[in-house]
Amino acid sequence: MTTEENIKSLHDTVLAKLKENFSDAIVSSDVEYDFPVFILKREHIYDILKFLKEDAELNFHFLTSMCGLHYPDQKGKEFGVMYQLHNMPKNFRIRIKTFLPGNDLHIPTVTSLWATANWMERQEFDFFGIIFKGHPNLKRILNLDNATFHPMRKEFPLEDGTREDKNDSMFGR
Repeated sequence: MTTEENIKSLHDTVLAKLKENFSDAIVSSDVEYDFPVFILKREHIYDILKFLKEDAELNFHFLTSMCGLHYPDQKGKEFGVMYQLHNMPKNFRIRIKTFLPGNDLHIPTVTSLWATANWMERQEFDFFGIIFKGHPNLKRILNLDNATFHPMRKEFPLEDGTREDKNDSMFGR
């Protein structure tokens, strides 16, 4: 089988198992940039991640990465969390995404599943303000404890529009 066929087969296998066990939690699934991607409802995220880790066939035992997402124009799902899981023996990787409304940034912690989530969740709390319920020590990791902002949110312009010392034509704009 080609790599594309392997990725499609992995997507179909994971999707079938998710439909069998959590059919009401699946929002969508697709293959994006050589990764099977599953968008799931927040209410079921902990149970699904636990299932993906503990299922003998899937065995996504390693949390490679977790990051916050911010899409301010998507009303009702302005924020999200993306988990990248890896089955090392088979070299399978998938992405799981879930979205949150801007007025309710609570999601269960997964530190009981993967110890590495501890620091990842603290980072996303610090950068995006996502609150991981049940986290053993949810506090800022890089910014000052008394900071009143979350620097990765897209609430601020990338550049200072009041600057007069910069000529945009020099930058191809």
